Amino acid sequence: MEVQEKILRGAEFLVAETSADSIFIPEDFNEEQRMMAEMAQNFITQRVLPVDEQLEKHDIELLKELLEASGELGLLGTSIPEEYGGSAQDFLTNMLLTEVQSLGRAFALTMGAHTGIGTLPILYFGNEAQKNKYLPDLATGKLKAAYCLTEPGSGSDALAAKTKAILSEDGQHYILNGQKMWITNGGLADVFVVFAQVDGDKFTGFIVEASYEGLSRGHEERKLGIKGSSTCQIFFENVKVPVENVLGQIGKGHHIAFNILNIGRIKLGAGAIGAAKIVAAYAVQYANERQQFKRSIGTFGAIQHKLAEQAIRIYAVESAVYRATDNIQETEERLLAEGKSYGEALLGAAEEYAIECALLKVAGSEVLDYVVDEGLQIYGGMGFSEEAPMARAYRDARINRIFEGTNEINRMLMVDMLMKRAMKGRLDIMTPAMAVQKELMSKPDFSENGSNGSVFTAEKQAIKNMKKAFLMTSGATVQKLMKALKDEQEILMYLSDMITEIYVGESVMLRTEKLISQRGQEACQHEIDMAKVYIGDAVERLALNGRNCIRSWAAGDEKRMLLSGLKRFTRFEGVNAKDARRRIARQLLGAE
Repeated sequence: MEVQEKILRGAEFLVAETSADSIFIPEDFNEEQRMMAEMAQNFITQRVLPVDEQLEKHDIELLKELLEASGELGLLGTSIPEEYGGSAQDFLTNMLLTEVQSLGRAFALTMGAHTGIGTLPILYFGNEAQKNKYLPDLATGKLKAAYCLTEPGSGSDALAAKTKAILSEDGQHYILNGQKMWITNGGLADVFVVFAQVDGDKFTGFIVEASYEGLSRGHEERKLGIKGSSTCQIFFENVKVPVENVLGQIGKGHHIAFNILNIGRIKLGAGAIGAAKIVAAYAVQYANERQQFKRSIGTFGAIQHKLAEQAIRIYAVESAVYRATDNIQETEERLLAEGKSYGEALLGAAEEYAIECALLKVAGSEVLDYVVDEGLQIYGGMGFSEEAPMARAYRDARINRIFEGTNEINRMLMVDMLMKRAMKGRLDIMTPAMAVQKELMSKPDFSENGSNGSVFTAEKQAIKNMKKAFLMTSGATVQKLMKALKDEQEILMYLSDMITEIYVGESVMLRTEKLISQRGQEACQHEIDMAKVYIGDAVERLALNGRNCIRSWAAGDEKRMLLSGLKRFTRFEGVNAKDARRRIARQLLGAE
């Protein structure tokens, strides 16, 4: 595989290599970006956290007040162009702010729903009159926004919505009737982006104001977690929506819903990593403080394993999140230079990396779940008490695997999008897949062919071979099952997890390589340990998913040949993970 200096297209990482100096890493954020992040963090620390318990009791007026205060600081308008009252920060900055704002717990969801799915559809799909009418007040928080997609009968199958919009006899309004549920910010929003069926089957977006007669709100939902955010049902009973409030084109609402979700997914990945860092820090502090058998529990190997693994997974997925974020930003800038509008450019860039967005939503939410689960375990009995921070974190984290598309849906989407791109010629998988087939017929070469002298020589070869393992497994699976593959959900999920291990494993290696070039190897031993342990485990996880996939459909000689090839491509000696984790844990404990 040729090393690519240019920006790779979406999912091209599967068939090409990337140089470390071509990616963005979190350590590359400039001083201005860090200052903005610090301002956001200070707002959360000084204004939100002191009233957090009050927010947990559904204080809607306080939620409104805090949103307006964040708007005064400019935190609600960072995605909005200056001509509409915002500051138009770049995508990397907005992602960093998303990560930092996760410190605000449920309030982060309130902000995210307002600035993301509530505001962005109007920014990207609204006409000039709509943008001029709504965006300036959304940027300041004078207006609060929500997004109405899910219904009692349509969740993952969003296009099955039953809410109807019928054009009035005078042609001046659409009459909305229906019900939406699980609406974040539902109890406080002034403006709703609502999806309904026009003429029975034309899925369409509308801008609906809360003041319109016939719109009503249900009670605040009693939820497992994120209690400090507002969630309720919204009812529409003969609501008259002016025809000028149609968002985008009649029958094209799916373009709005699905494109906005791409951005929401990668932002969820960043937010989950931010939340995971907070929980991991609590776990380290408690492990230092808690004494058992006359010593701190942080000195025990079992606890050190947990602390280190939290850090390893956070570091790895964070590496992948900002690698993809930079790819989206660079593509957005290219599309702007080609004459695309602001909205077209970012949506086009996010669509290009839709596979990575889905991947990072899954990876980020599952890392957060791992971190809170092990964090609670480190706290032991105290972790089960609401007096400690882990019980709340445990409850709050669970929603992330459900919204922005369930993790199961996102896993299946990843493979579906990949296959469609291959069939349309957007991504050449066939050529490298054929090369892998040819290699399987040749004598195995078990030498490590990575860069000479690199600290990651073995890992580089392992990543190359992981890609070959995926190409072999997926290629054979598609050839065998053809159209039947879409109904084999377990197999789709095996393949998607192989894709994830490759992307995250390569990202953590590239980030650490770049850090070494900036700081020197001696200053990066902690990061080297984390990258090596992650990649070693990633090879094992990929191999297991590959075996499960092959065993799901193959038999006889074909099965034996494929399993032999998989074993060949996942042969990896790895490092002493126990000792590496102990070194990582000791550094974490020493730094608190």
